[in-house]
Amino acid sequence: MSYDVNNIFARILRQEIPCNKVFEDDKVLAFHDVHPKAPIHILIIPKGAYINFHDFHQHAEPETIIHLYKKVADIAEQFNLQQSGYRLITNCGVDGGQEVPHYHIHLVGGDKLGTAVGK
Repeated sequence: MSYDVNNIFARILRQEIPCNKVFEDDKVLAFHDVHPKAPIHILIIPKGAYINFHDFHQHAEPETIIHLYKKVADIAEQFNLQQSGYRLITNCGVDGGQEVPHYHIHLVGGDKLGTAVGK
């Protein structure tokens, strides 16, 4: 599978589609999900063209990988989720429920969350 340069996150990164930004630097963009599943639902994406978790970990520079996960932790703290708890979700592939072919992490919290697995 090759990277689709017209996926919605690529278009957001090119500023063709607006987002409600939480954080941005040269490697990471974080923004509120337009269809939140919890009171706090933030999408955190690397700025490189990575399709999914495996693609990101196989092709990103180690510094980029570390930076992304550090920002995930920083954003969880920014929203005071470290005490009450939160969930990180990354869907991978069709069977994993991935809808957008750009690696992304859902940071969800702000209330008691239901079960994470099942149909």
